[in-house]
Amino acid sequence: MCDFAAGVILPSKGLEVPRVLSSLKESWTTYRVSSNIKRFPFKPGLPQEFEILEIAKTFNGFRKELTTPHRTEFHHIFWIQEGNPVHLVDFNPVQLRPNTILFLKQGQVQCLDKKGGFDGKVILFTDSFFCQHESDREFLRSSILFNDLFTISQLSVPSQIEPFSGLFRQMEVELSMENDRFQADVLRNLLRNFLYQAERERRRQNFTEVKKGPDLDHVIQLNDLVEEQFRYQKQVRGFAEQMHITEKRLNGATSRVLGKTPKQVIDDRVVLEAKRLLAHTTSSVKQIGFELGFEEPTNFIKYFRKHYGGTPLECRARYTS
Repeated sequence: MCDFAAGVILPSKGLEVPRVLSSLKESWTTYRVSSNIKRFPFKPGLPQEFEILEIAKTFNGFRKELTTPHRTEFHHIFWIQEGNPVHLVDFNPVQLRPNTILFLKQGQVQCLDKKGGFDGKVILFTDSFFCQHESDREFLRSSILFNDLFTISQLSVPSQIEPFSGLFRQMEVELSMENDRFQADVLRNLLRNFLYQAERERRRQNFTEVKKGPDLDHVIQLNDLVEEQFRYQKQVRGFAEQMHITEKRLNGATSRVLGKTPKQVIDDRVVLEAKRLLAHTTSSVKQIGFELGFEEPTNFIKYFRKHYGGTPLECRARYTS
């Protein structure tokens, strides 16, 4: 077997990269250990995978679960209306204040402020609810609300609270009605309009705009591929070939948009997952290394030290002490 720590050995001409990656993915899936970061699916039994909850009531009912680092299989839109909680998102403390809206995409590791004392509403929805067409999926993947390239997206609701509160009320009213064949579409349209208004307002509030064009498209595509494959594909060449562009072209795109090389994008994602598993699970360094595609623990330790600046055990001690 190839040494994943050095990246995937690409095929000779005549073999398709996707087929090789599929084989590697199958191998990784067969042998990987399961992390024990808590993962919450969407609540079963609802008419559609869309819900609006009162934050304080939910927090009081599930305090232990919500204040433990966890992933979810759905997106969050937190509207804080009372209190000043610090929401922890992938090791980043996000200070929230009244009339602040926070957007978190599925899969991010988060936990709510243990002190409590805050309230508001939260919208929960899944990809399968929102994405009825490819254009819906494209809208979410390119949205600055859930995929800001530089920060965790939040916005302060303006003093003129409309149209946010109006759209929010309409969604709540629609949810309170008996479900019929129109309800899901009505909710999707209201949610989309809410996101449009939020994105418009976000651009008015200290947002770093990235010029639309091929460079941004390449960066978004690379991020999507890295998210899917970082455990078993770590070579820039492998991603560039899947994108049908040269490594030089890809390097130019990430450098202009992010100020990073494609290799840094890949390494950052691997290190983030390593930090998550070290901080939030009891898996051994060897298990974590293997889960991230390193056959030998020494290769993982060297890689992590190079890109993190310390050993895996030092990282674990930092976040668990």
